[in-house]
Amino acid sequence: MTGLLNCVTALMDRAGVPQGALAHSDSGMHFLRFKVPTPQQATVYRPLLCLVLQGSKQVRAGAHSLTVDSGQSLIVSHALPVVSRITRASREMPYVALVFPLDLDLLRSLAAAVPPGQGMRSHDPFSIRLCPTDPATEDSLTRYLDQCAIEEARQVLAPITRQEIHARLLLSPHADVLQKLLWQETTASRIFQATREIQSDLSRTLVVGDLADRVGMSNSTFFEHFKAVTGTSPLQYQKDLRLLNARDALHSSSTKVSEIAFRVGYESSAQFSREYARKFGLSPRQDRAALAAE
Repeated sequence: MTGLLNCVTALMDRAGVPQGALAHSDSGMHFLRFKVPTPQQATVYRPLLCLVLQGSKQVRAGAHSLTVDSGQSLIVSHALPVVSRITRASREMPYVALVFPLDLDLLRSLAAAVPPGQGMRSHDPFSIRLCPTDPATEDSLTRYLDQCAIEEARQVLAPITRQEIHARLLLSPHADVLQKLLWQETTASRIFQATREIQSDLSRTLVVGDLADRVGMSNSTFFEHFKAVTGTSPLQYQKDLRLLNARDALHSSSTKVSEIAFRVGYESSAQFSREYARKFGLSPRQDRAALAAE
């Protein structure tokens, strides 16, 4: 773990990012470093592998809560609205983590070579899996970053190592969360289809029964499995995504609050402001002003 920690730390130092997040364009990864614990932050986790290299983080999705310590990883198979906070970090030992986005098309192309049921040992349908960091995966990530630093290696070797990383995830003891997603007729794959449909148009009124029909489930079965996989109900899932999408728009544009509310599916600005404040602790205007003051 020390080699990968030193590599990420050096890349963030070179980029002049003492604290916060760095989108590393050469590798497609994201690096995080914080020198103090943070307040709760709401965000969307998309399919990814997250390695905590130093410090600790708490992640909550619906009724599920996980603590991720140094040397542990998260595998996320579905897009999930989550609330997280860094719980252990200091100037001497900052929280450091890397996020490797997963390519579901690449995983599907590799999954054909993995026998069905390989690694499917857990009966927990929740789409975030906490596991010890696999040394072989850690080694391949370190090689991948080294290759991405050199133009020739980035073009020739890095794509091969990126494929290796995905393959190792499918072969690991904790691969079931991904394999359930990739085999077409599993419950996880149907819920994935449903979450993709919700994400495709957040302004659309969600009729749960219609969505259940489209993925081939009864209303009660769909609701039960959706909550088991995502940690929340379909309507709450859409609401969380709407609010997170609205917050991104508030922070990245000068668009009127009422227009943003309408764009993400709210018919009432007052209702939007109430639910926004309940989610983030500040009204939309207060949140925008707080960001401008930083």
